Amino acid sequence: MADSKPGMRKPVFVKVDQLKPGTTGHTLTLKVVSSNTVLQKGRPDGPQVRQMRIAECVVGDETGVVVFTARNEQVDMMKPGTTVILRNAKIDMYRGSMRLAVDKWGRVEVTDAADFEVKEDNNLSLVEYELVNVVEE
Repeated sequence: MADSKPGMRKPVFVKVDQLKPGTTGHTLTLKVVSSNTVLQKGRPDGPQVRQMRIAECVVGDETGVVVFTARNEQVDMMKPGTTVILRNAKIDMYRGSMRLAVDKWGRVEVTDAADFEVKEDNNLSLVEYELVNVVEE
């Protein structure tokens, strides 16, 4: 067998209602419904220039919405009404509910307006999951 290099995998776009706890590597096209800054640390005039900003954004598509935790420069892109592509996003669990996040291995891109209506009455971040430890006999 020839030693062929694996090519870049074509991203498979998923829908919000396909997201499950503990999964990673999602690529989604989403509309920003709302954005709410929950944390702003660090003063621009302080000794550390690095500001830490976190916003909880409700994002969604025609299947439902989920809370996306935007960090630092991602916050600026998450304006309500904007359509974004999240590449290599992962699901973090926060107090038993799903949060979508993009870390340093992923990207947030602003893209052309999507032509779907966001299904706001199916919020996956309102579903509470219980951590169950399965004991193998």
